[in-house]
Amino acid sequence: MGAPVAITRDDFTASELRGASSKCTDGGQVRRLLALALVLEGRPRREAAVLNGMDRQTLSDWVHRYNAEGIIGLKSRKSPGREPFLTDAQKAELRALVIRGPDPAIHKVVRWRCADLRAEVARLWSVEVHENTISAWLGELGLTRLQPRPVHPKKDPDAETTFKKTLPIWCAPSSSAARQIGR
Repeated sequence: MGAPVAITRDDFTASELRGASSKCTDGGQVRRLLALALVLEGRPRREAAVLNGMDRQTLSDWVHRYNAEGIIGLKSRKSPGREPFLTDAQKAELRALVIRGPDPAIHKVVRWRCADLRAEVARLWSVEVHENTISAWLGELGLTRLQPRPVHPKKDPDAETTFKKTLPIWCAPSSSAARQIGR
C-alpha cells in the first residue's frame, strides 16, 4: 500500500471545513467535507472514510478533487446521460408532422397513434424506440395524446339540430322533485 494522498490545499482548517459543511445543502458534499476535516485533524484515512460512509479509495479520489478544485469540487455532479435519440431539429420536425396529421393515402391511417408515430420515426430517422418514448416526446413537445372525436364525413348538422329539438327526453323537473333536491 502506497503513501496516502496529501491534502495540499490549505485554504481551510478542519473546523472551517465543518463550518462550511453546515451551510451546504448537498448531503454528499457534507459527507466529503466532514471526511476531509477528520483527515486534517489527523484521524486515519480508513476511519475517516468509514465514519462518512465511503471506502478509503473513494476518500482518496475526493482528496484529489479537493486539491484541484476546492470545496466546489466536492459537490455532487449530475451525470450527463446518453445522447438523445433525436436532435432538436428532428423533434421540431416530429412536432410539425404530428400537428399536420397523417395523409391517409400515404400513411394508411386517419389519426396518429403512438404506434404509427413510432413507425414513422423509424422510417424517417432510423431510430427504434418504444411507444412510451414517443408518448414522452409528445409531452415534451407540448402535445397531448387526446384526440377530438371523429366526425362522420356525411354528417348533416341541420338534421342533428332538428333531432335534438324534437327528442322528448328532457322535461322540466316536477315541483316535488325540486323540493327534494333542495333539502
